[in-house]
Amino acid sequence: MIIVGVRFKEAGKVYYFDPDKLEDLPLGTPVIVETGRGAAYGIVALEIRDADVRGLSLPLRKVIRPATAQDTEQEENNRNREEDARETCAEKIKEHGLDMHLVNVELSFDLSKIIFYFTADGRVDFRELVKDLAATFRMRIELRQIGVRDEAKMLNGIGICGRTLCCATFLDEFQPVSIKSAKDQGLSLNPTKISGVCGKLMCCLKYEEETYVELTKGLPGVGDLVQTPAGKGDVLSINILRQTARVAVRQKPNEDPTVDIYPAADIKILERRPQCERGCKCPKCKK
Repeated sequence: MIIVGVRFKEAGKVYYFDPDKLEDLPLGTPVIVETGRGAAYGIVALEIRDADVRGLSLPLRKVIRPATAQDTEQEENNRNREEDARETCAEKIKEHGLDMHLVNVELSFDLSKIIFYFTADGRVDFRELVKDLAATFRMRIELRQIGVRDEAKMLNGIGICGRTLCCATFLDEFQPVSIKSAKDQGLSLNPTKISGVCGKLMCCLKYEEETYVELTKGLPGVGDLVQTPAGKGDVLSINILRQTARVAVRQKPNEDPTVDIYPAADIKILERRPQCERGCKCPKCKK
């Protein structure tokens, strides 16, 4: 099936459309497409190509036409009107005394609908606010509550790495991230070090997770009993990237251990023991 990919926001998701009879839509071409909310202005992010229909929601909506200079001007005017609408809505929220934070405003291309995105700690009764906004803007009003990750994506910012947020620059979809990703990579579980500006676990924890999981398959865990070239010992720590383990080897039960670092290839796991967490009974925690 012939498709073309269109993006509506700079770091937004790519949606697939039927190019219909259009044959030349280079990357970056502004287009007017048919959506469930009416005509919309977007930018070609994936050139026309033949694609497998599996995974696509059929039938695909069509590209109406390439955008004209007038369409582009209207889109820019809409963005300016969004700023004015944002200020107006913020004032209305304050007047109604609602416990909600306005994040962003989105105006449809054909000026038939305006969406206000907001965050709130709980449910908000904004029925009177909607009536007030409808009387002010005289168009269809929608208030949509979003999460903190979506808020960070819309507002953008600087991460602890010193770069602009991934979600606002190139991530088109959020991937689920769990604390297991940090554990697999041997990272500190301090929330301030593994959380993004949104307060949730950083999206980048997902980038190298598969690699770390693969690298740890042949490594012992902390506290495991292993056989080394120098004798039997307990694993004190591991270095996933270097593929080494720091082991305390005792030649005799009453002697002080000799601590050394051994390549994973020179180690044989004799006994798997619980990892070093609260309640662990490995030699390291007993000390």
